[in-house]
Amino acid sequence: MSDMIVDCAVYRDGHRTEGPADFSDALDAARASGDAFVWIGLHEPTSEELDLVAAEFGLHPLAVEDALTAAHQRPKLEAYPESLFTVVKTVGYRTSDRSVEVGEVLVFIGDAFAITVRHGEVSPLASLRKDLETQPQLLRHGPAAVLYGVCDRVVDDYLDLAATLQGDLDELESEVFAPGRVRGVAERIYGFKRQVVAFRRATAPLQDPATRLVRTEMPYVPEELRPYLRDVLDHLTKVNEQVDGLDRLLSDILSANLAQVSVQQNDDMRKISAWAALAAVPTLIAGIYGMNFDHMPELHQVWGYPAAVALMAGVCAVLHRFFKRAGWL
Repeated sequence: MSDMIVDCAVYRDGHRTEGPADFSDALDAARASGDAFVWIGLHEPTSEELDLVAAEFGLHPLAVEDALTAAHQRPKLEAYPESLFTVVKTVGYRTSDRSVEVGEVLVFIGDAFAITVRHGEVSPLASLRKDLETQPQLLRHGPAAVLYGVCDRVVDDYLDLAATLQGDLDELESEVFAPGRVRGVAERIYGFKRQVVAFRRATAPLQDPATRLVRTEMPYVPEELRPYLRDVLDHLTKVNEQVDGLDRLLSDILSANLAQVSVQQNDDMRKISAWAALAAVPTLIAGIYGMNFDHMPELHQVWGYPAAVALMAGVCAVLHRFFKRAGWL
């Protein structure tokens, strides 16, 4: 088995069966049976490797081209004469730097075959295959069951990530409104907003393909599978609502942080102005008495100097009390 092929198996009547190791022979066996299909899992195949699979399964060249362009496809659903092609974005969460990691899974389903192509290390499909193999009643619906399983797993990951981001956002909100605010909060808010945008790019465009799978008749998708797909659509709608809520709350937090910064700057300017006024009084009096004139008031009196100093101190004390009561100091 090629390194690009993670797994290749024939499923008959909902159960995995021993079949040919070569995917071409496996497809022939599945089609000859009439009630079976082959599921091939690929991981980051090269152009030459995918061309071999495409030639055997009759995949459309445009879909093959999309499958080779890793991480540059929007979630979408395309119906071709020989297959139904779906692109979904997978998401993961790196706890080390609290960032959203995005991958991609592309699904081809057709006459007696399902092909999954995964790009990136996010959401490996080995566990999904094992889970589906414990549900033969679902696999009896044929290749479309694989499409449902992929979408269901991806959307469940969306729900988990939305809950994680909500927890991080609650923590960030507490930091913004804490009495002793931590430096760099604005940078964290903008960084968090980038993560939400990356998450939205995965979830929002998938809404239309998921709706079409439920409400429009699609080739290779049996009617019996629509209730399962409708459940996926409901979960996806919930995720998109949560993402919208995260984005709105994040914008509100950013506005509140900017308002706090503005208030703090105004407070600092008031304090600077108050201290400048206090310093201006003795500077003014000292400047006047520093002028070289003989006929200055009380210049030649013994108590002249103490009187000038007392005047400075008195005026400064009055100003200090005034600014203190006004909240400037």
